[in-house]
Amino acid sequence: MTEILLIRHGETAWNARKRLQGHLDIPLNAEGEMQAAALGLALMDEPLDAIISSDLQRARQTAKAIAAPRGMEVQVDAGLRERCYGAFEGMLYAEIGQRYPEAYAAWQSRDIDARFPHGVHAAETMREFFQRAVGTITRIASEGKYRKVALVAHGGVLECAYRAAQGVGFERARDFDIFNASINRFTWDGEKLNLMRWGDVSHLDTEQALDEIDRE
Repeated sequence: MTEILLIRHGETAWNARKRLQGHLDIPLNAEGEMQAAALGLALMDEPLDAIISSDLQRARQTAKAIAAPRGMEVQVDAGLRERCYGAFEGMLYAEIGQRYPEAYAAWQSRDIDARFPHGVHAAETMREFFQRAVGTITRIASEGKYRKVALVAHGGVLECAYRAAQGVGFERARDFDIFNASINRFTWDGEKLNLMRWGDVSHLDTEQALDEIDRE
């Protein structure tokens, strides 16, 4: 049995402006740095065998805030990256529907095989992203090296893990929150992910806890 703490990165300036990040490498803003510091303090007394982060700096900065007080190093795994949204990346949510109405409609309809126009990076379909994100989490857990591991990732990765553990398909609209700097607890029993606790932001001021829909 492996315990997994799946953590979303702290807030960025693009989160606050509702600008889509995806694979674009945006750092934490001042609020996100405070969230990450609070997260690190909250986890100080919790035994962790490893801290593994997405390679994007908003996740790595958050992971370092957990690792530094403990004298631990952050491992990096690009499989924990956010979904790549292609040409949508860097745009305000309000702009996407105006510029790419058909692709935006497919996104909002939760078409898991919709591929958005290419931008700086080639977009992933939701099916491809789900397989990558959940596959990375289960691969790490299946290695047998860790009893308890912290994985620092992104809102989309958290959504994939939740849906995998709960057996909820993407045809169902998201009705659960995904907060910046939240702690989400799972176990891996060798066959499947099991959700133990979701959306813990007790270490944050409630006004700091912003949902992924508005802020990712």
